[in-house]
Amino acid sequence: MGGRKFKVYLFRHGQTAFNRDGMFTGWTDSRITKKGREDAKIVSERLKKKKFQVAIHTRLTRSRETLDIVMKDHPECVLVLEDDRMIERNYGRLNRFLHWGIVKKFGAKKYDEWHRSWDTRPPKGESFADVEVRVRSFIKDLKKFMKKNKVNVAISAHGNSIRLFRKIMEKESQKEAISWFIPYDGVFEYSI
Repeated sequence: MGGRKFKVYLFRHGQTAFNRDGMFTGWTDSRITKKGREDAKIVSERLKKKKFQVAIHTRLTRSRETLDIVMKDHPECVLVLEDDRMIERNYGRLNRFLHWGIVKKFGAKKYDEWHRSWDTRPPKGESFADVEVRVRSFIKDLKKFMKKNKVNVAISAHGNSIRLFRKIMEKESQKEAISWFIPYDGVFEYSI
């Protein structure tokens, strides 16, 4: 017998103006929009009957704002942590640029390579392979923490870190992981 299982509730921050406008956000700090607050309320509703004692966000405002909305229904949560291993993929010099502007300036092939290639880094940015290294480290520590403290955990993260979290937990391929759309109002649940 493997013992008691604990739950991870993983969700993406609500929509930001950068997301809405088709811009590379990366590590740029941006707040959630009115629609982003609605997204967070949907996540909150989906988690209403779930219980978690610990919540994790990244340093970016959109992650914290989304978690704040979700937390309103969870007085049982006694600890909130910040961990940037689950932060968004850094697009480096592409941060703050419109997707179509990058296509116009560098061409669709280069845009696709920087945006969805597994191991190609945008200038001064991270590849998916780079993000996987830090997310794998996060998961390893998360599992130890949850088992030691016997807690369920909610995580307010970002589209690309969630892709890699899912890839690792679901044992999926690189190709599959980079094809996923991560919704702003969805919740991924895992047993640890």
